[in-house]
Amino acid sequence: MERVPYQATRAAAAYDGIERLPVVFLLDDVRSMYNVGAFFRTADAAALESLELGGITACPPQRAITKTALGAEETVPWRHHREILAAALDYRGRGYELAAVETSLHSVDLFEWRPHFPVCMVFGHEVDGVKPELLAACDTHVRIPMLGRKHSLNVATAAGVVAFELLRKYRSLVENRER
Repeated sequence: MERVPYQATRAAAAYDGIERLPVVFLLDDVRSMYNVGAFFRTADAAALESLELGGITACPPQRAITKTALGAEETVPWRHHREILAAALDYRGRGYELAAVETSLHSVDLFEWRPHFPVCMVFGHEVDGVKPELLAACDTHVRIPMLGRKHSLNVATAAGVVAFELLRKYRSLVENRER
C-alpha cells in the first residue's frame, strides 16, 4: 500500500494536542476537488482522525481543494492510497468497523445505527457511489434518511451529516462510560 506521509505544518502543530474523533473518512474516486476540499474542512471541524484518499481523488496541494478547505488541508492528517480496498482492509485489521455511506438493500438508517468505534467511513464517486468490491468488504452500509423528492445528497454534504452524527454518538458513548 503506497502512502503519502502526513506532513506536519506549522498550522497543524497547533492541533497536535487535540483528541481526535476515532473516525477515518476513506474517499474512493471522489472526482470534484471542491468536494475534496469540503471533506478536509469537515474533517477539521469534527477533528476526525484522518482522511484516506484513493483512486482519482485529488490530493493537496491543488488550488480547488485549497479554495474550499480554507487551510484545513494543512491541519488534517491524510494519505493517498493506490489500492483503496487494501487500505480499507488494513483499517479493518486494526479493529475499525468499515461502514459505507450508501443506499443499498442492507443499509441501516444513520440515526439508528450503533457504530463500533473506531470507524472507517467509506465514501464513493459522486455519481456511481462506492465500488461493488469495496461495498462488499464493508461491515455496515449506512444511509442518510431522505424525506424530500431527491434521494441523495452531495457527497461532501453527506460527509458533514455523517461526521457530526458520529461526533454526537461518540460524545454520548464517552459520557455514559464516565457515569
